Amino acid sequence: MNNIQRLEMEVKNVNLNQSELSIYLQENGLQPFQEYNPESATSKKKIYQSALSILESLANDPERMKNIKHDDLDISEFATNIQNRIDQLERKIRGLKIDEKIETETNFFNLFDR
Repeated sequence: MNNIQRLEMEVKNVNLNQSELSIYLQENGLQPFQEYNPESATSKKKIYQSALSILESLANDPERMKNIKHDDLDISEFATNIQNRIDQLERKIRGLKIDEKIETETNFFNLFDR
């Protein structure tokens, strides 16, 4: 399974083409057709961040919300549910750790030298 397929699993029933999904993945530091590594906490976090970006874009598009019709679900319920999912993803992302060996960049520097 590659990264784009894993992202599609996370945002089921959101109809975006592969080029749009690729942009979301690349913005979050993943290559779309690279093999997904389920043991990597960093990969998992970046997939969730990409899904969060997609849901935020969806929530910011009132034109798309007008077209939401699903059984007994109206637009206000959809807005509430998508915001709940966004909040849930944000909490999940904050709780995930990253792989130390992959993330080597740091913001630490020596201000004073002896």
